[in-house]
Amino acid sequence: MELKDKVVVVTGGLGSLGRAVTEEAAKRGATVVAVDVVDGQPAAGVESVVTADLGDAEATAAAMAGIAAKHGRIDALVNIAGGFVWETITDGSIDSFDRMYQMNVRTAVNASKGTLAHFPESGGRIVSISAIGSLKGEFGNAAYSASKAGVSRFTESLAVELKERNITVNAVMPSIIDTKPNRDAMPDADYSAWVAPEKLAEVILFLVSDRAEAVTGALIPVTGRV
Repeated sequence: MELKDKVVVVTGGLGSLGRAVTEEAAKRGATVVAVDVVDGQPAAGVESVVTADLGDAEATAAAMAGIAAKHGRIDALVNIAGGFVWETITDGSIDSFDRMYQMNVRTAVNASKGTLAHFPESGGRIVSISAIGSLKGEFGNAAYSASKAGVSRFTESLAVELKERNITVNAVMPSIIDTKPNRDAMPDADYSAWVAPEKLAEVILFLVSDRAEAVTGALIPVTGRV
């Protein structure tokens, strides 16, 4: 019950990874609020679902303020909301770069900024999802890789900005997460080599916990056997 009495907000909380993180956080005693662009049934133990367009700064700030008003504060934010696109630069659209920025970087920035006023004086936790692909571009991954590199640089910058407030800011860098959409997209792949959402959730929730008080500005690879 290491997260007992903690208020944990998870964006993209209705997705595959979001459900794994929210369910495990609830098991560890946290009051968990899932934030997503659509309404839906949350994982077991989740206190509530808040619907918000995280691309909209004002709507995001209002959602976080509402959560804090209900629960008294926010202790941790996990930025999972995002998206992926595979296309070459030659045949793809420049709009894909804008879309990946909006989905992966802007959502993390808006959610983080909207939460800052609601952390207690004792500090807080922010964990975002970058990607191992942010370290090196690959064929067809330009827009996605560039956006996830943006998440990494945002994480590092915010960590420096908030270190005097005892707010830690970190990111995990998974390879391929073992989800149904990824299996559908790559039916011939070796799924056993991928990262199970539950395993990634373990790392994320360590960073949320008090045990990770000394860790900030870290970009942690979680790559399975890929």
